[in-house]
Amino acid sequence: MIRLLEQAGKRPLTKEELRQLIEGYTPSLADEAARRAVAVRRQVYGDAVYIRGLIEISNICKNDCYYCGIRRGNAACERYRLSDEDILLCCEHGYALGFRTFVLQGGEDPAFTDERLCGLLTEIKTRYPDCAVTLSLGERSRESYRRLKLAGADRYLLRHETADRRHYETLHPQGMSYDERFRCLRDLREAGFQVGCGFMVGSPGQTADTLAQDLLFIQDFRPEMCGIGPFIPHRDTPFADQPAGSVELTCYLLSLIRLLHPTVLLPATTALGTVAEDGRERGIKAGANVVMPNLSPADARSKYQLYNNKLSTGAESAEAVELLRQRMAKIGYTVVTDRGDHKKEGLTYGNV
Repeated sequence: MIRLLEQAGKRPLTKEELRQLIEGYTPSLADEAARRAVAVRRQVYGDAVYIRGLIEISNICKNDCYYCGIRRGNAACERYRLSDEDILLCCEHGYALGFRTFVLQGGEDPAFTDERLCGLLTEIKTRYPDCAVTLSLGERSRESYRRLKLAGADRYLLRHETADRRHYETLHPQGMSYDERFRCLRDLREAGFQVGCGFMVGSPGQTADTLAQDLLFIQDFRPEMCGIGPFIPHRDTPFADQPAGSVELTCYLLSLIRLLHPTVLLPATTALGTVAEDGRERGIKAGANVVMPNLSPADARSKYQLYNNKLSTGAESAEAVELLRQRMAKIGYTVVTDRGDHKKEGLTYGNV
């Protein structure tokens, strides 16, 4: 297995080799993968941890994904939608706290039309020209992505959820399409976005083979960002009784992704911090280099429940960015106040 770790990032690994790395997981192998991943990340990004201000603009969604707490069919979900003024106030608050990237995330809410989003993007960029804006608003048309990019959006996060077609169909209802999800990722790249994808670790029906397919996709597509976190069930979904994903396997996969794609921007997600109190730190020590504290209005945070017990307080909140700085400093990392853009491919890496 060490031989495969040595080869990762130096040549494309096959799906079979990736499956061997997943099935061969041991704590000692994970430690070695993390050591190598941290060394590779340090050559590209140093010890910087980039912060993004997360603004959850709506928990209204037209989709009915089986794993998601804000799914259309969840009648128990208390719905909300932020006004443009609310969103701009979040940006003002975040800018004062030092954030230079704002992430506008939400369900696929038809109220956020292209016209509305383009006007909002123009206003944010006018007020904060030194900031990046990331959108995470689901599947849209090619023309929509083009318009949003022209209006000033820099990045777009769209988790692919799984690169295995049959597994995708076990996580989503009829009417949602594997082909459409991957069409969107291609269109986002064509529109000029820095593109983010990602998947849940331990989602129902996931196997070593499906995870190998995910890693193969990331290795080949080479997204600028990749967000993975443990699956956590939500009480009002069809997967309510399914077990949560493993922090240990998630961190191991973070290390593998870093080795396969050294320049990727890799978050230590809120889900990691929800499953384990030190989950963020463990993600960073496995090779991640991004955290996304919550900038949403306080009364909205408790309503954006994608899974049970989702954190939005303490070091997960934007207001506690100083606490986050202290926690990162304790493990030898520095929270950086800048846009934190993706670094281009083509760097030369030494032996690790």
